[in-house]
This record gives sequence, C-alpha cells and structure tokens, in this order.
Amino acid sequence: MAFSQGYSGRNGTKRHGGRSLMGALNSIEGRKAVCVFDFDGTLVDSMDEFADLAAGLIKEAYRRPGAQSRADYLRTSGLPFHQQLEMLFPGDSRNSEVARSFERRKQRNYLHRPFFEEVPQAIRCLRENGVKVAVSSNNGQALVEEFLEHKGNPQFDLVLGFRQGFAKGPDHFNKVLDHFHFDTEEMVFIGDSLHDAEQAKEFGVDFVGRLGTFSREQFLQAYPRAHTILSLEELPGVLCR
Repeated sequence: MAFSQGYSGRNGTKRHGGRSLMGALNSIEGRKAVCVFDFDGTLVDSMDEFADLAAGLIKEAYRRPGAQSRADYLRTSGLPFHQQLEMLFPGDSRNSEVARSFERRKQRNYLHRPFFEEVPQAIRCLRENGVKVAVSSNNGQALVEEFLEHKGNPQFDLVLGFRQGFAKGPDHFNKVLDHFHFDTEEMVFIGDSLHDAEQAKEFGVDFVGRLGTFSREQFLQAYPRAHTILSLEELPGVLCR
C-alpha cells in the first residue's frame, strides 16, 4: 500500500516514495490543510447497490428500460435522489413517493456496507500528518453518524450530512472552511461523481476524482484541472504532482 506507517505532525518527516507526505499535500495548488471526502462511492463501496435499487424503482414507476434507468441514476449521481428525479422527470407527481421508497430501502442494510479496503489506513495517515479530514454526504446527518459509529474506524474531524437547506457542495464547503478557519486554497475535495467535480470547480477548490463510476476523460471534461485516482492509497502521489 502506498501509504506508509508513521507518526509526526504537519511539520514532521514522514516519507512517501522518497518524498514527504506533507510535500505531497503542498503541491496540487498551495498548502492543503483539509481533505473533504464524498461518502458513497468514494469512502463507502455502495454505488453499485444504489444504482441497482434506483434503476428498479425508475423502471417500475416511469416505465423506462432498466439499462437506461441505471445510466440516468449514475449520470445524475452526487445529488440527493429527490433532486436527481427532478432533473430526470421535472415536476412529475411520482417523484416524491419514488424518492421516499429509495431512501427507505437503501437504509435497510446500509450499516453493513463496507468502506473501500484502503480507506481506514488512508484516513489515519492523513490525520497522523496533521491534515484535517471531513465527510460531505447527501445522506442524512443521523445516518452518516450512525454508520461511522457502527464502523468505529477511521475517525473524522468533521462529519456533514444532508438536511433541508444544507447540502453537499457550497453549504458544506463553507462550513468546513468556517469550522477550521481555513482558506479555499487549503482545501481539496475528493469525490466519485461528475457533480462532485462540477461543485468543486464552481466553488474554486481543487478536486480529485475517484475512478469507477466515471472515467478520467469524463472527469476532465467536467473539471480540466481535476486529478484522478483508482484508490485512496494513490492520494499522496496525486498530490505530489
């Protein structure tokens, strides 16, 4: 694994591939003091199950082919599901009930969904080096907190979920900056959707896209300055560029 074990704080001497991890965090676009992580598809291995669930509901409610329904869900991912439906079916009276069904059903086994394998060590490494780590999710606040409490490891410095008028994107970004008293250039956002990339671009923060849901080419079309990784264990190497 690319992340090394070690100690030290922000001014320490931890090494990664012959270079300090703090040097890695300093070189995308200025000093990086906080990494903000999207949740589903970035930290939690859940997007395939969510896509299957959404595709089934959309197919049944709106009489669309299953493959098209799944593609539509993934294309609009990164938004709360009720907003995805409004994008796909503006003003449709079925949207509210379909969204409620999705939220009820996705929570049934949610606590048992795994982190991606490298996540605990990656987060621990960042925190050991003095970098703050935050979660930004469009799941409800209580659900995200329950999930993290159930897992126990890793620990995050700030956890932000969805509530009315407070969603992933500018609301969460501003909260992170205010909470830690950081500037925009000190923050990097890591996500797996094109909407994540677009939000980072619009807010003016650096972005790292986790490949899987979308390709490198798709991320670069959304945000030409984006960096991409297959695994969070690559994060220091990306930040070294």
